Amino acid sequence: MITLIDFSEINLNGIKSGTRKVFGFYSVVLKKITGAGVIYGRKVYDFSEAALLCMAPEQLSVVTAIEKEAFTEGWGLYFHPDLIRSSALNKSINSYTFFSYNTDEALHLSEKEKSILHLLTQSLKAESSDKLDNYSTDIIVSNIEVILNHCKRFYGRQFITRQIHNKGIASRFEALLTDYFESGKLRLQGLPSVKYCADQLHLSPNYLGDLLKQESGKSAKDHIHFFLIEKAKNLLLNSSSSITEIAYDLGFGQRQSFSKLFKQKTGMSPSEYKNPE
Repeated sequence: MITLIDFSEINLNGIKSGTRKVFGFYSVVLKKITGAGVIYGRKVYDFSEAALLCMAPEQLSVVTAIEKEAFTEGWGLYFHPDLIRSSALNKSINSYTFFSYNTDEALHLSEKEKSILHLLTQSLKAESSDKLDNYSTDIIVSNIEVILNHCKRFYGRQFITRQIHNKGIASRFEALLTDYFESGKLRLQGLPSVKYCADQLHLSPNYLGDLLKQESGKSAKDHIHFFLIEKAKNLLLNSSSSITEIAYDLGFGQRQSFSKLFKQKTGMSPSEYKNPE
C-alpha cells in the first residue's frame, strides 16, 4: 500500500531506454537525475536539478535515454489509493491540485524545505516499517497528509517568489481572453473553458487556476465570467439587439441560461440592467 524509495540505491543502467510505465498509485518524488531522459505525462522533464514532482494514478512515465554513467538522487513516496480510501484524506485528496500539474510546473525546493520533507518522510518510513497495529494506518495516513500540506505550503511560497513570472502569465491570460471575446469566437464556440485557456498558455488547468487565485483571489473561471459579464453589459447598454440575440452572440443557446448567470453575477436580470426604472 505504501513504500519509500531511496533513489541513490537504484541502478539506472538496468533500466532500458523506452521503458513505459503507467502507475496505479500516488507519488511524491524528490528526484535529481544525471544522464537520463524522462517523460512524464508526454512532456520531457529535466531532472538535472532536484525538484519535487507529484503525480496522481494513471499518469504515463517514459524513460527516453540512459547514459552509461547515469545516476539518480533523492527519494520517492508512493501510496495506493486504497490506503486512503476510508480516511478523511480520500475526501480531500482532490484539493491537492499539484497532483495534476504539468512536469514543467514542478516544485523547486529550498534547502530548508528539503530538510523538512526529509524529516517527515523518515518519520513516515519508520512508522510504516514497524509492526502494524490497530493505529498504524491512521498514523501513516496522517503523516502523508502532513507531507502533502507542506507541499501545498511550499507551492504557495513558489507562487510568491515567482511573482514577476506569474504576473506575466496573468497578463497573457487576460490578453488571450480579450482576443477570444473580441474575435467572434463566443458566438461560434461558446465560452472558453479553463482547459482551453491553459492549453493556449502551455500550462495545466490546475496550475493556471492556482496561480490566478494566488495573484487575484479569483479562479480562472471567475476571470472568464468577468470578461463575459463586462461584454454583456456593453451590449445591453450600447446595442439595439434583443436580450435573446445578445445571449446568442455570447454563445448561449438559450436566453434563460444567460439571464441566470448574469443575475448571479450582477444581482439583476439583463432586462433590469438594460432598462432600469
